[in-house]
Amino acid sequence: MANFTFRSGRFLLGSLAIAGMLSAIDMAALAQTASSSVSGLPIPRYVSLKSDRVNVRVGPSREHDVSWTFIRSRLPVEIIAEYEDWRRIRDWEGQTGWVFRTLLTGYRSALVTPWESAEGNTPLRRRPGPNERVVAELEPEVLVGVLECKDGYCRVSGRDFDGWVDQSRLFGVYPDEVVE
Repeated sequence: MANFTFRSGRFLLGSLAIAGMLSAIDMAALAQTASSSVSGLPIPRYVSLKSDRVNVRVGPSREHDVSWTFIRSRLPVEIIAEYEDWRRIRDWEGQTGWVFRTLLTGYRSALVTPWESAEGNTPLRRRPGPNERVVAELEPEVLVGVLECKDGYCRVSGRDFDGWVDQSRLFGVYPDEVVE
C-alpha cells in the first residue's frame, strides 16, 4: 500500500508540474494579447515600417517562417501585441504577423482610403473642415506623412502637397485620435 501512495504522490506532483507548465504557457499567450505591453507603450497603436524590406513572420522568432515581405518603407501598420522584442502587426488588409521591433518606427504615416476603388478620390483641404477650399484630390493608397490630427481632420503631407484630410479617410490613425 505504501508503494501505491508513493506513486500517487508522484502522480500528483507530476500533475502539478504539468499544470504549472500549462500556466506558464497561458502566461506566454497572455503576453501576446492586445491588453499587455512589453514596451510600456499603448496597445493597439500605429507605427510605420522603418525599412524598404521587412519580413513578417508566422511567430515571434527568427525560427518562424516568413509569411510575406513588405517592400516599401514608411507604410503604416498597427501593433496589436508584443512579445519580448517582437511586435504583432496588422496591415490595412487585416493580415497579421510578427515583426522584429527594430524594423518599426514611431513615425506616423497613413494610407489614404486603401479600401476604395481608383474612382474614390479624397479631398485635400487648405484648412480643417468640410467647407474649406479643396486644394487637391488624393487617390486611394497614396502614402502620406501625418503631421497632426484634431477635430476629425489630419494635416498630411507628401512630396508635392500639404493640407488637411478627413480623419476617417486614413488608415494609420484612429477615429478621433489627437496627433500632435
